[in-house]
Amino acid sequence: MKDILQDVSSSSLVTAIESNLFAFLPLFELCPQAEIHDDPQLLWSLTDIPFPLFNSIMRARIAPDDVNAAIEAAMTRGREKNVPILWWTGPTTKPSDLGMYLNMHGFTREDDAPGMALNLRSLNTDFPVPDGLTFEKVKDAERLKQWHYPFASGFGMPDFAVNALIDLFEQISFVNQLPLLHYTGWLEGKPVAAGSVYLAAGVAGIYNVVTVPEARRKGIGTLITLALLREAQMAGYRISILHTSKMGLSVYRQLGFQEYCSIGQYLWSPEQA
Repeated sequence: MKDILQDVSSSSLVTAIESNLFAFLPLFELCPQAEIHDDPQLLWSLTDIPFPLFNSIMRARIAPDDVNAAIEAAMTRGREKNVPILWWTGPTTKPSDLGMYLNMHGFTREDDAPGMALNLRSLNTDFPVPDGLTFEKVKDAERLKQWHYPFASGFGMPDFAVNALIDLFEQISFVNQLPLLHYTGWLEGKPVAAGSVYLAAGVAGIYNVVTVPEARRKGIGTLITLALLREAQMAGYRISILHTSKMGLSVYRQLGFQEYCSIGQYLWSPEQA
């Protein structure tokens, strides 16, 4: 319990929002043929999977004189593997105007993701539950296959990317027994929602929350997030963090999450070169 974050100051929560994300990226090393590079300047992953998430760069601490060379090196890696590159920025990114350099090199800025945090002692749990809705913790690889349907359908990702992620999650959660936990939401016996919680960097990071299109607007996304947060509470965690789309803000505000920072994403593809 000594490593669980207790400091609820704004500066501590901003750090936690980034740190949990930074702790997740090295897990991609469990992907076949993945390369993880971690030095004081950059943390990055590179695979032969042509989906941006698998080829991410984050935690930039680059001296101004080295920025252009670092960006060009990233683009070279992408060309050699013929994969897109996703570069993440945040409140501790250095230089602070890194986004400007990325734009100059042909990276396209995606929508910024609000970085949010919640003191679990202030969690709002008062939500109606639709008839026939239940939640199940994914306890083995077979149940992860059931989790696959709402995850894939809800996000609309290409099959090759979904299959690679499912393989990765199986390695993380059930082979290596690392603290990435998943829940499936069931409505009248059908899997309709998915979500994950990653217990790292002293906080509980909420990821992969999604509802299938035909089951939306019933509050199911809020309720599966609540199930994940209760899992974090049972594990003794005090703080939860997440990075959301602007469309998800109202859902998480209802639970008690507040915005503390912004996480930027810049996308580059070898087709742009």
